[in-house]
Amino acid sequence: MTVSDNLRGTLYIVATPIGNLQDISFRALEILKSVDYIASEDTRVSGRLLSRYEIGTRQTSYFEHNEKVKAPIIIQDIIDGKSVALITDSGTPLISDPGYRLVVLAVENDIDVIPIPGPSSVTAAIPISGFPTDSFCFEGYPPRTAGRLKRFFENLKDERRTIVLFETPHRIKKCLTSMLDVMGEREIFIARELTKKFEEKIRGDISSILNRIEKKPLKGEIVIVIRGRSEK
Repeated sequence: MTVSDNLRGTLYIVATPIGNLQDISFRALEILKSVDYIASEDTRVSGRLLSRYEIGTRQTSYFEHNEKVKAPIIIQDIIDGKSVALITDSGTPLISDPGYRLVVLAVENDIDVIPIPGPSSVTAAIPISGFPTDSFCFEGYPPRTAGRLKRFFENLKDERRTIVLFETPHRIKKCLTSMLDVMGEREIFIARELTKKFEEKIRGDISSILNRIEKKPLKGEIVIVIRGRSEK
């Protein structure tokens, strides 16, 4: 048996900085201070943010490989009256980060889910890409295997909207090579380590950027923005 609905807690989806810790909002800080505990993707990473702003709220780990077990526990805590903030290592939760299972369970249990908006590498990269921003699609991380990667780009080659992807340094060359093979030469924009000390922005066609990577491999977190297919 659970307590009545009016005594239930709240689930907050809190965006945190993608690099520069000063990008946290006042509202996010207030929520992180006031909740009963914080569900963090990596408590060590989040600990640096909390320490910077002298937030002593308890953390519990919540990541891809434990969310199946942790989500029901957190939901029950909220039903019992606790309020919980979900954060990831950086940016907005659920955008290629853990949290989907938790939000689905919250909705199924009529729990109030409140967004605390803020930084996202997706919305940080698109405005500075120089590509159309009135319509875009976000496709997350491309598949790892060659066959699935090829099919991934085949499904996108006729897309007219601006396309946004995430990628890792050790897979970026394979990703761009497959993109070039399937989609043909295309203008792209790469944003690396956005808001951080070594932020870098690279513009050009796929071939030229592949040549650049061959000479100087990329490091850190990478966002790829692809110009949509033109009428021509």
